[in-house]
Amino acid sequence: MGGVDPNQIVLSSAEIFDPATGKWTLTAPLALARVSFITALLPNGKILVAGGQDTNFLVTATSELYDIGLGFAESSRPQMTTVPSPLILGNSLSLTGSKFRGVSEASGGNGTQNSPSDCPVVQLRSIGDGRVLSLSSTNWQTNSYTSLPIANFPLGHALATMFVNGIPSESRDILVFTPPATPPVLTNPTKLSNGSFRFDFTNTPGAIFTALASTALSPDTQTVLGDVKEISPGQFQFTDSGATNHPQRFYRVRSP
Repeated sequence: MGGVDPNQIVLSSAEIFDPATGKWTLTAPLALARVSFITALLPNGKILVAGGQDTNFLVTATSELYDIGLGFAESSRPQMTTVPSPLILGNSLSLTGSKFRGVSEASGGNGTQNSPSDCPVVQLRSIGDGRVLSLSSTNWQTNSYTSLPIANFPLGHALATMFVNGIPSESRDILVFTPPATPPVLTNPTKLSNGSFRFDFTNTPGAIFTALASTALSPDTQTVLGDVKEISPGQFQFTDSGATNHPQRFYRVRSP
């Protein structure tokens, strides 16, 4: 039979975790002390806090917008007005807006995204697995930004955020996808000095491939070797370390 844990304490306090230092810092409290609630990070940087139980361990239907308060003026935030979606892997990300240039050698806002130059820092955060990619730029102006081609990033929805002198813009949702793969042609077969076997091929940037091998030309005897690595946009390579135990193997790759 369930019940309330008498040792459980319902708090309204909140802390910020800095991954660079591994430390927690006390910040502004919630408006209502609660436990077992849900949270959602919003594109503007605020956090939606909803539900849970109050100090009397009664279920509450209340909610609040929690502002972590990073200490910058709203007028200083970069503004992204045009963000392309969907974004095809292998292409560049081009943004337009305002306040894309910062003050050289200045810092502020979030220290982990500070830049010693006036170049903005643009990040993609995968909503699916939380992976973060900081983009390298080829050109930026006060109202425009273009990144290098993007590769090795999860498909699906992602949040794009621009940091200028550590001050973040509102995040924007981008759908990241890749066109269907074309039939690959394996090239550059190479036997390495350690007995491994390597081959390359070109295909659609961001495509996903699996390498298979067999000791005969029959598809019924194929063994899955693993994922093929995309070493640069559209350039794929696979190394079979198990070839040292097989004097002859037939290879093929497949895309889901």
